[in-house]
Amino acid sequence: MALRRGDWTLLLLLSMLWGGAFFFVAVAVRDLPPLTVVVLRTGIAAAVLAVVLRAGGRTPRLAMDTLGPYAAMGLLNNVVPFSLLFWAQTAITSGLAAILNATTPLFAMLLAHVLLKDEPMAWNRVGGVLLGIVGVAMLLGFSLRSGADVGDLAMVACLLAAASYGMASVYGRRFRAMRLQPIQVACGQLLASTVIMLPVVGMVDAPWRLAPPGMPAVAAVIALATVSTALAYVVFFRLLASVGAVDTALVTLLIPPSAVALGWLFLDELLEPHQLAGMGIIALGLLMVDGRLGARLPARRR
Repeated sequence: MALRRGDWTLLLLLSMLWGGAFFFVAVAVRDLPPLTVVVLRTGIAAAVLAVVLRAGGRTPRLAMDTLGPYAAMGLLNNVVPFSLLFWAQTAITSGLAAILNATTPLFAMLLAHVLLKDEPMAWNRVGGVLLGIVGVAMLLGFSLRSGADVGDLAMVACLLAAASYGMASVYGRRFRAMRLQPIQVACGQLLASTVIMLPVVGMVDAPWRLAPPGMPAVAAVIALATVSTALAYVVFFRLLASVGAVDTALVTLLIPPSAVALGWLFLDELLEPHQLAGMGIIALGLLMVDGRLGARLPARRR
């Protein structure tokens, strides 16, 4: 099924909100350990959403039937991928991490085909996602040459994070049947993630012993938690309920071009020819996934 205009708008918005996350993380981990950044991100974002819910006279609905799903979603969508990606970005460039993260739709597609009856695998989607990954690699390829030394374990960590995100997209479909609003699911899974991470961070990082971070790191953590997490997850769970696991996972193909476009718009960064070519290939891949392009061509021939 082709995505509606409103779905594409939300997908682009989510890619912009998450596009800044790689930059914020890169700044934050200069002064703070990766696991500490994870718990700050989830904890602050959960607090923000709880306040918003309370102001609207609602709650995250923490009940026996929601605690288990919240915890599972928190592990798959936050604890595991955040920890892996944040650690990986201490060893490899943000660009390479974004390219490896763009494999998320492939994992989501495979799992959805096996576990969900209404999202079977289609070859146009497989081809479109593969084409999109090539576009992401072309978009960011030149910037990788001047990056840090690439560690094999860091790349494996990024792929495992992408697999976890794909599993989260499939698992998150169950919240639609629970009649929970997107903001409730976002807040609940972030609360669960924070509860899970707090004892781990206490044992591993002992944050009370850390030197105070600089203002750039503090600002990066706040932006990461409020914009790239609290607001982004409200959009994410709304999309998940509307278009399903695979189409929501396409956002990982849009995050790199969104980050480049934001730099061009607000930081006066130049667009190189290889970046424009990469964006064009990503656009073609998304048109293949959408399905309307392939449907129109045979119609014109007839």
